[in-house]
Amino acid sequence: MNGGDEVVTAPVEPPQPLEWKFSQVFGERTAGEEVQEVDIISAIEFDKTGDHLATGDRGGRVVLFERTDTKDHGGSRRDLERLDYPIGRHPEFRYKTEFQSHEPEFDYLKSLEIEEKINKIRWCQTANGALFLLSTNDKTIKFWKVQEKKIKKISDMNLDSSKAVGNCSVASSSNSLSPRPYLANGGCPDRSYSSLSNELSFPPGGIPSLRLPMVVVASHETSLVARCRRVYAHAHDYHINSISNNSDGETFISADDLRINLWNLEISNQSFNIVDVKPANMEDLTEVITSAEFHPSHCNMLGYSSSKGSIRLIDLRQSALCDSHAKLFEEPEPPGTRSFFTEIIASISDIKFGKDGRYILSRDYMTLKLWDINMDSGPVSTFQVHEYLRPKLCDLYENDSIFDKFECCLSGDGLRVATGSYSNLFRVFGSSPGSTEATTLEASKNPMRRQVQTPSRPSRSLSSSLTRVVRRGAESPGVDANGNSFDFTTKLLHLAWHPSEKSIACAAANSLYMYYA
Repeated sequence: MNGGDEVVTAPVEPPQPLEWKFSQVFGERTAGEEVQEVDIISAIEFDKTGDHLATGDRGGRVVLFERTDTKDHGGSRRDLERLDYPIGRHPEFRYKTEFQSHEPEFDYLKSLEIEEKINKIRWCQTANGALFLLSTNDKTIKFWKVQEKKIKKISDMNLDSSKAVGNCSVASSSNSLSPRPYLANGGCPDRSYSSLSNELSFPPGGIPSLRLPMVVVASHETSLVARCRRVYAHAHDYHINSISNNSDGETFISADDLRINLWNLEISNQSFNIVDVKPANMEDLTEVITSAEFHPSHCNMLGYSSSKGSIRLIDLRQSALCDSHAKLFEEPEPPGTRSFFTEIIASISDIKFGKDGRYILSRDYMTLKLWDINMDSGPVSTFQVHEYLRPKLCDLYENDSIFDKFECCLSGDGLRVATGSYSNLFRVFGSSPGSTEATTLEASKNPMRRQVQTPSRPSRSLSSSLTRVVRRGAESPGVDANGNSFDFTTKLLHLAWHPSEKSIACAAANSLYMYYA
């Protein structure tokens, strides 16, 4: 109020829906080509700068890609932005290197095979031009250093081959009629060492010498070398589902079904158990930990999700063992909706903090939910992803698809969220207030092929036109939200949003697809 006049601020218009275009594909399959199990991608992660991308697969390999479009302008990206240089290109990547991170193992005490499959990859801070990352399978976490090494090559020999007879032999004298046989290193087969000095004849160029290679560093050629710096093992009785590095650059957490451990990157033989939900009697177990992640800027805060659909925020300053949470985020189930599948579909498969740490995005089987960490009464937004599958939950339970763990991601500006689905589809939603953006894309060279007509009214609320499209699609069996037949065997579980660009990388079986808007 100012002098009796009320100041009215104009409502902020939500951003326009993005038009997505195909950028690149790595490992594209030809028609009819059979996918090898070990080649299926199981983890994707951009580093903080967005200049590097890492993928892990079921064969225990980590593949690194590096960005190339920013290197073509003759200056650093920061300098170009400072000069207001119009960069109209979209992010482009090229293959950098790959290495075998994990091998299959066998736990003889438990008679249990340990798969080599990479569950998670997390980038660490770079130092001295080297890249550092953490990778984990079900039981063992490894800390890798990837660095360019200059290639050493044999450039020349210390003797001209024309002045020596054979390799490592003594040159014959100019006045001898025929060369005498000599062994390597100047030995003579038919003379003793004591008489050698009397028999040797020296050539005009000097005394005979060994031919030795001269090794030099070829500075213009480099080779990428991946070295395992540390192995963090024997700390989890159950399968590791999450790793997350702290903003302090020194520590990270690893989480399995019942425990979360805190590690120091420099110390591999001990960790601190900070969350333990294991009951004294395992028959009393009602929920398990499904995902865990550090706050992006507060090194004392982390969040973890559970199979009951709740998210707990804990503060490491409160106590050494953080079994009591600082905040609890959960949405009460509507009365009269409980069924056999209620708890299964409520289980959260992935959580991600927004870049500023204000919001948490969670993914359960049916929905994406956006939570404000300052408001624990319920999610600020709910995005329907699999509502059209509700009539088919029995079939999904029979073929185990109901237990699929889909990941989620947020854009760097926090205005959009994305997650995967079946038939190699993924969904992008606008998360700003009033946004109607709800795009369905296919992991192929024509991502907009399966687009439905954009609804005119908001697409996120339960009474929205999107939900009506979803319900209409669900009436006919085997049809998705856009009226296309869906395929439960092709699922897009893993995807990542570039930290600063409108670009998404997603995995469809063994293929890595990249899109931009």
